[in-house]
Amino acid sequence: MRFAYDNADVYVRWQVHGYIAVEGQDADELDERIDQFHAWHRKNALPKYVTLAHEAAQRFSDGLSRADVIWGYDSARSQARESLRKAAELVAPLLDRLTSEQIEAMEHRIAEANRRFDRDHLRGSEHERRARRARLAINRLEDWVGKLTQAQVQRVREYAERAPLTEELRDRDRKRLQQDVVAIVRAREARARLAERVAHWEKGREPAYAAALEAWREQYFAMLIDVDRMLTPEQRARALGHMRRYAEDFEALAAR
Repeated sequence: MRFAYDNADVYVRWQVHGYIAVEGQDADELDERIDQFHAWHRKNALPKYVTLAHEAAQRFSDGLSRADVIWGYDSARSQARESLRKAAELVAPLLDRLTSEQIEAMEHRIAEANRRFDRDHLRGSEHERRARRARLAINRLEDWVGKLTQAQVQRVREYAERAPLTEELRDRDRKRLQQDVVAIVRAREARARLAERVAHWEKGREPAYAAALEAWREQYFAMLIDVDRMLTPEQRARALGHMRRYAEDFEALAAR
């Protein structure tokens, strides 16, 4: 965690430069703005992560309730909004100076990302996609608690079968937001509008997608609560150890 975070600016710089093709002083400015975001995140976001990690450990140690799961979900969304808003505020002045050719290059990069999304999330039959969803959920849970029991695996598979598939709706929603962002950049209104738009990514969402997400969350939250009730003492101790180590890492990183 500490190594990854200390070098996150390198990864972010590589990703952002892939979308925003700038050279010379503009490239230097972009790198400076990425450094500013990293410094802001270390000072402002990491201390909140410390508090959230400690509270998550406390809630988890007592056994999860529906309120606990909702708290975790809402906390993650709140932190994402805050970081997206700050990142957009920092990059907006540079975006407002992009040429038509640079914007077209950005659109080309977005199209490539959309093709990867199609390949990774939309391929296969419904049965294959539900099986892929189950494997992903099992792997994520085992990262935290270790090897799942057969009963726990079965509960995850039930979730994967019951929850609606949302990838097609998610794909349309991603493209809707992308189109909005590109339109803002083309109008040279990034400083005025971009931060608000990306911080409220769900604005203008299709009602069908909103309903499907709500149904998915209900199934996912119920699965997490059920699996939590099946945890062995060893599994709970392992997950608590991870949470406390995260809190320690966040605290150490924030102090640098």
